[in-house]
Amino acid sequence: MPATSRIGHNVPLPERARRIRHHALRMGEVQGQGYIAQALGIADVLAVSYFHAMTYRPEEPEWEGRDRFLLSIGHYAIALYAALVEAGIVPEDEIETYGADDSRLPMSGMAAYTPGMEITGGSLGHGLGIAVGICLGLKRKGSGAFCYTLFSDGELGEGSVWEAALYAGRGGLGNLIGIVDVNDMQADGPAKSVTGFEPLGPKFEAFGWFTQRVDGNDLDALVAAFDRARAHPEPQPRVIICDTRMAKGVPFLEARERNHFLRVEPEEWTRALAIIDEARPS
Repeated sequence: MPATSRIGHNVPLPERARRIRHHALRMGEVQGQGYIAQALGIADVLAVSYFHAMTYRPEEPEWEGRDRFLLSIGHYAIALYAALVEAGIVPEDEIETYGADDSRLPMSGMAAYTPGMEITGGSLGHGLGIAVGICLGLKRKGSGAFCYTLFSDGELGEGSVWEAALYAGRGGLGNLIGIVDVNDMQADGPAKSVTGFEPLGPKFEAFGWFTQRVDGNDLDALVAAFDRARAHPEPQPRVIICDTRMAKGVPFLEARERNHFLRVEPEEWTRALAIIDEARPS
């Protein structure tokens, strides 16, 4: 059985993941749009990150001893907001303000707006480079904190990602844990057909990274991978390559033709929420 949360009450990880999906769908319903397929697909990774692996204080988002979570994929903000709500960093009633004027939850993540949003992830391909700088700073401070960085398969076409990966391996940044969301979809089509980034694992290994590849919707596999990444004894960066399914948890959306931006009809938000709510453990 998957491990339970280290933050707050002893809530099982499947329930944390279900709630993250619920929060994301509620935000999508508010605006009638959002990158919901990606949010549903990455919910399990976020659940394990925030409720198993990471150390932080919900009431003190800028606590110096916290593990950092960097969202390089700025348009995944709806997913991270859902995790921040579930973690108690963002109040749940702010879900209703998603994407509105003066909201702390803009449709693309911005660090100046949202508690717990470490970076502004607008231009894709920058997150890993920022993470390298943060990890160097943490090392010089003697901090034991980790920096988790979520980036996408589509970003692997950016040279800046590989420059950062090369430097991280050369610099022995053992406090860096990269997470790659491989859902094989980007704006120009299937990601594998755009830049041909496979074989991904051997490439990271060649750059000096401790590399694992798992089913990103398997909570047990994710828990084991995150534990191995944190416990890895060698001074080298770690990466967890997560193969995820877009729209995971809502079968009628999973079955829909895969697109970077999934269109959801007004009545379908309620239908999707009902499916997620029915999955609540008894």
